[in-house]
Amino acid sequence: MVCLANVDGELRAIDNRCPHRDGPLGQGWLEGGSVVCPWHSWTFDLKTGEGEFPAKVTLPVYPVRVQDEDVLIQIETPPIG
Repeated sequence: MVCLANVDGELRAIDNRCPHRDGPLGQGWLEGGSVVCPWHSWTFDLKTGEGEFPAKVTLPVYPVRVQDEDVLIQIETPPIG
């Protein structure tokens, strides 16, 4: 799943699962250009995926583009097998 956020008119997508107990980042809130996990307040930069609290934890960030009325998120899937 993906957390999609509108930061000052720019759409950004990051992995939806907080690495601390799999909190749903999409249910969190924005602080500037970061999303805050609603469960334990871990904070991640939506542009880089880098953890601000705690530091040294990084989540995947996905490219986003708008085509007509559709929001397209490029998610790379690992090969099967």
